[in-house]
Amino acid sequence: MKKGRFVRGLVVSLATLGVCLPEVVIAATPQPQMPAVVDIALADGGVLHGQVVDLQGSGVTGVPVSVKDKDRDVAGTTTTADGRFAVQGLKGGVYQVAAGQGQGVFRLWTSKAAPPSAQKDAIVYTQFGSGGGLKMLLANPIVIAGVVATAVAVPIAVANSRPSSP
Repeated sequence: MKKGRFVRGLVVSLATLGVCLPEVVIAATPQPQMPAVVDIALADGGVLHGQVVDLQGSGVTGVPVSVKDKDRDVAGTTTTADGRFAVQGLKGGVYQVAAGQGQGVFRLWTSKAAPPSAQKDAIVYTQFGSGGGLKMLLANPIVIAGVVATAVAVPIAVANSRPSSP
């Protein structure tokens, strides 16, 4: 009898978990796409200016910024109060700039060689600010589903563990 109750509780928990998970989590993993490369004109002295913003467009304070050439770190800094950063000593070429949970691929040009369409600042979008660890955890659909499944399964397990009266 106890085994049947446990199995029913487990089935209810798994069904609840299936309902809570969005289709994106259950679906096949999408193939990674190459990010678009943005042309950026360096300031004199090989200075890359940029800003790290959240999804609402607000600058994010205190985010570490890493500039990589292929897989090699070439520079790093931290954003200011308005999310801005500046990295010196760069040469023309393609670089990956990572900040927070965001990243971008930029083709850097010297100020004299830059095409007219080149932008002056690199913009890196990050999903969360520097204190986003808890936000990221609570926004994860798998974590939410796990909390819901636990909230359903624990009372069932407790009820099933009590001796039934005849």
